[in-house]
Amino acid sequence: MRHLVIGLLTWLLGTAACADDALWKQLAAGGYVLLMRHAQTEPGVGDPPGFTLGDCSTQRNLSGDGRAQAARTGEAFRARGIRLDEVRSSAWCRCTDTATLAFGRASVWPALNSLFDAPEKRETQSAQVLALAAGVSPPRNLMLVTHQVNITALTGEAVASGEIIIARPARKGRGLTLVGRLKVP
Repeated sequence: MRHLVIGLLTWLLGTAACADDALWKQLAAGGYVLLMRHAQTEPGVGDPPGFTLGDCSTQRNLSGDGRAQAARTGEAFRARGIRLDEVRSSAWCRCTDTATLAFGRASVWPALNSLFDAPEKRETQSAQVLALAAGVSPPRNLMLVTHQVNITALTGEAVASGEIIIARPARKGRGLTLVGRLKVP
């Protein structure tokens, strides 16, 4: 029985690795919008009362593990030669730090700012992101580092810290066609 369980786990892990390899190969061709949730943070949800966007000391920030996670993600992209033509980020420090540690750069874009305490901005911000995404075509890739609530608003998908949703602009109309997910261990 033990051998059967070990065999099944090995097969499942091998299948996942093959799926990830296929996604990496697709990314190399370009034409994708990548929606990344910031890396792991200090414990908690949202931000402390009275936080200020311009002051990282008032926000919930990346943990040590999160900083390492972001660095590993960038290493994985560089090792595979994945082109990122533009990296945009929410103004929250956990997002800009994730983008900078992973990809060496980030352009702050308010359309990616957290909707957690601002659900009334969902339609406007989502429309801005979808309008930008509509212009992405091969060989260009666009990386957007943001928050779980924003990614869910755009895709209907929940994501873990540091996880990346890979999408293409929808062929008909506005929107995104989901291609897959990546999470660098």
